[in-house]
Amino acid sequence: MTVNEIRNIVEKFAQACRRVKEAGFDAVQLHFAHEDLEKRSMILEEFGIPVKQAVCEGCRNEKGEIRHNSTRCSVYPYPENKGVKFCFECEDFPCDHLHPYADQAEVKAHNLKVFNLCLIKKMGLDEWARKAIDIGETYFNGKWTL
Repeated sequence: MTVNEIRNIVEKFAQACRRVKEAGFDAVQLHFAHEDLEKRSMILEEFGIPVKQAVCEGCRNEKGEIRHNSTRCSVYPYPENKGVKFCFECEDFPCDHLHPYADQAEVKAHNLKVFNLCLIKKMGLDEWARKAIDIGETYFNGKWTL
């Protein structure tokens, strides 16, 4: 992947995040909507999402099921088969099974997750957790540089 392709992906992430914020939500609200019925109702109504597709418990908890399109994740078995708990711990990450899409960042829900996994691999989990608020603020409001 070239630097320009990466910059394009980052810009598409930023555009998608701006649209989410303009709709009155932020990443924390979206993440915790499964615990807050009022927020969940707002999000479901705003985006026209059926109730059964509204909550994602994560790849491992969902056993690889992708609720929003009734398919199975082809990546799900790989971390376990590779002897790692998280994809970013794999020596091959990011691989062809899990990578961001430059031309579909607005519609591929996993793009932000892949971005954060790349940061966790680069920074380490503890350092990423310490800087997560600043990373989120830059992601939503700032300008990324590579």
